[in-house]
Amino acid sequence: MRVALFVTCVNDALYPRTGIAVVRLLERLGVHVDFPAGQSCCGQPQYNTGYRHEAEPLLRRTAAAFAGYEYVVTPSGSCAAMLREHYPRIGRKAEREGRGADLAEAARSLAPRVYELTEFLIDVLGVTDVGAYFPHTVTYHPSCHGLRGLGLGDRPRRLLAAVRGLRLAELPGAEECCGFGGTFAVKNPDVSAAMGADKIASAAATGAEVLCGADNSCLAHLDGLLRRADTPPGTAHRTPHRILHLAEILAATEEEGPLP
Repeated sequence: MRVALFVTCVNDALYPRTGIAVVRLLERLGVHVDFPAGQSCCGQPQYNTGYRHEAEPLLRRTAAAFAGYEYVVTPSGSCAAMLREHYPRIGRKAEREGRGADLAEAARSLAPRVYELTEFLIDVLGVTDVGAYFPHTVTYHPSCHGLRGLGLGDRPRRLLAAVRGLRLAELPGAEECCGFGGTFAVKNPDVSAAMGADKIASAAATGAEVLCGADNSCLAHLDGLLRRADTPPGTAHRTPHRILHLAEILAATEEEGPLP
C-alpha cells in the first residue's frame, strides 16, 4: 500500500520528529510512504481567523499536491478536520458565489481520502497492536478537533493500551479543552492560559511520566505552560516529565528504542 503523508506546517517547522515517527511506524507496518513536495500550510490559520478567501489558494495547492493518492495520512486532528470538514464548506461557498466550481470539486475529491493517523491505523490497516514498546506511565489528552470534529473516540487510547510496557493513566476531565484553539490562544491569552493550567494540573494528578496527544499544536500550548509552571522550592516536580505526540510512542520498539 502506498500513502501520502501530510505532515502539516507545524510539524514540519517545529516538530519534525513527529513526521519521522509516522514514517517509521507506517513502514514497519508494510506501508510505503510518499511525501509530496508541493504540500504547504492547509490554510487553517487564515480560515479560523475569518479570511476564507485567503485560504482558497491553499485549498487548491493542497488538493493538487495529493491528487492521485488513495490515502492521505496526517498526524494532526485539526488539519485533518480542515481538509475533510472545512474544505468542502469553502468550496461550496465559492461555488455559490460564482467563483469556483473547480474549488468545490477539488475539495470534494480530496476530503474522503484524508485520514488522521489513528483512524488510518485502526480503520484502514485494521491494527491496534503496532508492535510498539514504551515502558512508561502515560496519560492521553484528546484534542477538540479529534474528539469532536473527527469523532476519533477511543481509537488513540486503544492503540496506547496495546503498547507493551505502557501503563495508561486516565486523565481527569479529559474531554475539556486545553485552551489552545489556534488563534483563540492569541486573542484570549488569559483564558487560554487558565484552561491550559487546569489541563496540566489534571495531568499531574495522574502521576504520569508522559502527557501525550495527537495534535502538536495543543501539545505545544501545554508544553509551554508546563515549562513555565512554578514549582515551590523543595517540592517534588509532580507534573509530567515529557510531552510527546502519540506517533512517537507508537514508533518506539524494544529493538530500536524511541527516536533519538
